[in-house]
Amino acid sequence: MSHSFPESAPVFYTAHMSEGYPQQRPPSALPPIAPTGGWWPTDPPGHRRFAQVCSNRCFVLEFGGVLDNITLAYETWGELDAGGTNAVLVCHALTGDSHAAGVSGPGHATDGWWNDMVGPGKPLDTNRYFVVCVNVLGGCQGSTGPMSTHQGDSKPYGARFPLISIRDIVRTQAMLADHLGVSTWMAVVGGSMGGMQALEWAAMYPRRVSSLVCIATSARASAQQIAWSQTGRLAIINDPNWNGGDYYDAAAGEGPHEGLMLARRIAQIHYRSDASLERRFSRATKDALDHFQPWDQFQVESYLDHHGRKLAQRFDANSYLVLNRAMDMHDLGRGRGGLGAALARITCPTLVVSIDSDDLYTPRQQEELRDGLQAVGTPTEYEVINSIHGHDGFLIEFDQLGPMVDDFVTDHFKMR
Repeated sequence: MSHSFPESAPVFYTAHMSEGYPQQRPPSALPPIAPTGGWWPTDPPGHRRFAQVCSNRCFVLEFGGVLDNITLAYETWGELDAGGTNAVLVCHALTGDSHAAGVSGPGHATDGWWNDMVGPGKPLDTNRYFVVCVNVLGGCQGSTGPMSTHQGDSKPYGARFPLISIRDIVRTQAMLADHLGVSTWMAVVGGSMGGMQALEWAAMYPRRVSSLVCIATSARASAQQIAWSQTGRLAIINDPNWNGGDYYDAAAGEGPHEGLMLARRIAQIHYRSDASLERRFSRATKDALDHFQPWDQFQVESYLDHHGRKLAQRFDANSYLVLNRAMDMHDLGRGRGGLGAALARITCPTLVVSIDSDDLYTPRQQEELRDGLQAVGTPTEYEVINSIHGHDGFLIEFDQLGPMVDDFVTDHFKMR
């Protein structure tokens, strides 16, 4: 939703702080935040399109849950050619959505998250390619997720939304591809959680993927990634206003935005590198250091507040929990006889891209993916982005990433 109202003053518990330390941050002058930043059907659709991909039967999820009447929100750019051979699927990361390209406006809180990569004359050139981006199952920007109506009582699912996997997400995307008339993707491209989807596409539907681009991702979630994920989820569920996931009717300022903002602050620290934060902020302060008070801020603290608030205004806390857990469950080798056997299912030419300063999805993980693919005979290229920006480099370093993706996808476009 696009509501804009102020956050209430959060209470900070200070049992271990010195006596007399203020327990409340001064009230914010900013308007209160709506209980969810997700998209409701009463909001402007923007450039979204919608497809019912599972309306005549139950959709059984990998871990045993069941969903009915699945809707996917998606956007497209360019035109599908007569043979259906020029389609590219762009898969978004944890807090992304279908709006990969385009400007902000009614229905879209921000500009496209990959604006520099998708469009006429850009690396994913929409003069040549039919580009598709889908808001994932479990998302909050028009696809079936925790904000959707539960058929049992006509209330939002909330925390009742079942556990989903990356494979469940990809299965629904395959149904959308059928709806669009795309039998084979010329390329499937994604970074972070989007890279997980790309890998599962090639493992689940090897005949439907002609080439693969996996950026700053892994074949399976690491222990450190799972640990960071849990920390972020706990920040949300320990917000009293999360209310067991039932907060959609709350007044502005009374939803779980403090928990979601804290989860984002935690994530933002490991999305960026030490060098990136040091170069940008060092020890600069927002408030005068010679009169510094307990809730005055360093610039880096203000930066984290800004990103936390931005996310709370465009995302949903329950969706964050669902998708974050799906990333934890990601393991390409699960149920397939191990990682080597799973990688052997991927036969299409593959580009693996690392970011040298990424401390969350470390280059070691992409090197292992590269080596595993090469070991089973998959044509594999490997590139490294040199950046101080850490994991977020795939959303920033377009001067480096663009030519890598352009050259790889163009080569395979010519080979159709």
